[in-house]
Amino acid sequence: MPDLLLELFSEEIPARMQAKAAEDLRRMVTDRLVAEGLVYEGAKAFATPRRLALTVHGIPARQPDLKQERKGPRVGGAEAAILGFLKATGLNSLDEAKIQRDPKGDFYIALTEKPGKPAVDVLAEILPLIIRTFPWPKQMRWGELSAKSSALTWVRPLHSIVATFGIETEEPEVVQFDLSGVSVGQTTYGHRFLAPDAIQVRRFDDYVAKLQAAKVVLDPERRKEIILADARQLTFAQGYELVEDPALLDEVAGLVEWPVVLMGSFDKDFLSIPDEVIRATIRANQKCFVVRDPKTQKLTNKFIITANIEASDGGTAIIAGNERVIRARLSDAKFFYETDLKTKLEDRLPKFEQIVFHEKLGWESDHVARVERLAVELALLINADPEKTKRAARLARADRLSEVVGEFPELQGIMGKYYLLAQGEDSSVAAASEEHYKPQGPTDWVPTNLVSVAVALADKLDALRGFWIIKEKPTGSKDPYALRRAALGVIRLILDNNLRLNLVELIWKLVRRGIQIDQHPSSEGKKHHLLLNVVVTNFVVEQKMLEFSEPVSEVAAQAEADKFASEFTSKIAADLLNYLAERLEGQLRDQGARHDLVKATIDGQDDLLMVVRRVEALGKFLDSDDGKNLLAGTKRANNILAIEEKKDKRKFDGAPDAALFKLDEEKALARAIAEVGPEASAAVAKEDFAGAMTAMAKLRPAVDAFFDKVKVNDDDAAVRENRLKLLNEIRAATRAVADFSKIQD
Repeated sequence: MPDLLLELFSEEIPARMQAKAAEDLRRMVTDRLVAEGLVYEGAKAFATPRRLALTVHGIPARQPDLKQERKGPRVGGAEAAILGFLKATGLNSLDEAKIQRDPKGDFYIALTEKPGKPAVDVLAEILPLIIRTFPWPKQMRWGELSAKSSALTWVRPLHSIVATFGIETEEPEVVQFDLSGVSVGQTTYGHRFLAPDAIQVRRFDDYVAKLQAAKVVLDPERRKEIILADARQLTFAQGYELVEDPALLDEVAGLVEWPVVLMGSFDKDFLSIPDEVIRATIRANQKCFVVRDPKTQKLTNKFIITANIEASDGGTAIIAGNERVIRARLSDAKFFYETDLKTKLEDRLPKFEQIVFHEKLGWESDHVARVERLAVELALLINADPEKTKRAARLARADRLSEVVGEFPELQGIMGKYYLLAQGEDSSVAAASEEHYKPQGPTDWVPTNLVSVAVALADKLDALRGFWIIKEKPTGSKDPYALRRAALGVIRLILDNNLRLNLVELIWKLVRRGIQIDQHPSSEGKKHHLLLNVVVTNFVVEQKMLEFSEPVSEVAAQAEADKFASEFTSKIAADLLNYLAERLEGQLRDQGARHDLVKATIDGQDDLLMVVRRVEALGKFLDSDDGKNLLAGTKRANNILAIEEKKDKRKFDGAPDAALFKLDEEKALARAIAEVGPEASAAVAKEDFAGAMTAMAKLRPAVDAFFDKVKVNDDDAAVRENRLKLLNEIRAATRAVADFSKIQD
């Protein structure tokens, strides 16, 4: 079947846009093909600084014929409806329509057949539309037609389009369409400097080969491979090691069509600057990689350049130009660093009183004070040094006010560590400056220094508490304050460090501490009102108006305010805890745990570490025959109870009456529950979840026998109720370990 080759050749496309643009092109073209009935076999898109390219193979040569059936008005219906039906369907008269018999009346049916078009004609229709509606974040107009609002827009001036269609063994056909004067054909161009002449191409394989000969590597992944391999080889030959940087590699591969790797150097005096500052300077200003000594793991005074040209002088001028710029930038960085060292971080803290953390949550200084207080409380709970923790929490964000972090925000925390060590602070206090931001993603490392852990938890919990109170929690598509990352950070800090924290109590206290209730009593004739406001940093986030038959006293007003504060706190705390539970469920699922086991164990639990251990033990138990059979029996008991409780509109709680047991299987089940319940509960209390599962396994034979021999809904009402109570005992006993009703079979 035929293949499509499409290339959009333009001025330089920003590197940060290329990957998404290539994917957008593939998606838009293939979606439209499928919508037109042209189901393809495969597609792949590519991007270079000057072109987007797409190959789609296995496209049918022609659309299938489309048969449509359209229901019309009722036979004998209004004349206007019939005329409208004929016009809409293209029928000349009702004689061309069919009649559909229906109990509600007979209807006219129009059967129309729309013949399919050649695929090349379909492409000629859809490609210009796709190009005109391409979702670039920023677009421009150019040339003589730019004054017109209907002018073609693109990320950079679009010069030419290659659009060919055909099978491999034949000469391809050019997809002909008009697009604001941009030529469409088989002509593209090679490297801007090394091979700028026009190239005639036929289909994708031919296109790739001719571009390669014209010094253009089409595939960005191939360009990345070339850069990485050549950089590794060049540094290894000099006895050094490349500091690999995947994000920078992606960017650099988007800046060149013909990558040429070179090595430059800078003065060794600049090595007195921290490695992170050198790397940030060279990376940000010249998009170059840094190099380290494999023995010391410290940076050397070398760097790797990726040029887009094979220079006649071997790259000497390119290296010299980069060295000149990097020398100037490192001079600035050295000046900033040495200037920062002259002022202690603590002396910079007053500036936080002039920087807004969030308009509804106060100044940066308020946030620091909140984190400092909470970090000390957490330090006492996790056995961290409270004085060091207090000091670390106070200074952890202070490097944001430094010159280096002002120039390179990505170094916040890292520079704080250097500055605090330089001014003689304790190493754990200094480490917390960097580590309290951790973890910053699912693959980022988690600090183990307890001072850092306490500050990190405090920082993240304060942010979650604050933004939940002011109703700025994340949505499915928006998370401007990185609260999802903060929640996952809290979970990983707790689990990876085996911390025992009562999150329910902790978050409730945090939320209550974060609000105040403003009272406004008023009277209008015989009506007396009390307006209560939940206030955070002078912003009202929730209101409640109460009416009284007589003036409200100060004591009564305060009681209502306390009640309102408690209700609001409980609502916000419960919602935040539920959010943390959802994030924990997602994380455990990503690690291979069953989501239903998490749901079965997490309700009512305030200790995340214990939830994880319960899930692990429950998973192992349910993999055994005892676990599978007990689950089946317990779910059967739950289902019967649910039905009967709904029917009788009451619960069957309370202990069953042993005198009403008629069968041995009832007595055996009661004895098993009496033995297993306390044993499982005792094991759970000792956090021996494996032991609890072992105890639960003893129920299995008695439950199996009960359901095999006993009729629950006995004709005797008293016996029926007693047996339902016995089923409730099964449910109660198993819930000491987990809610089996939430576990899938």
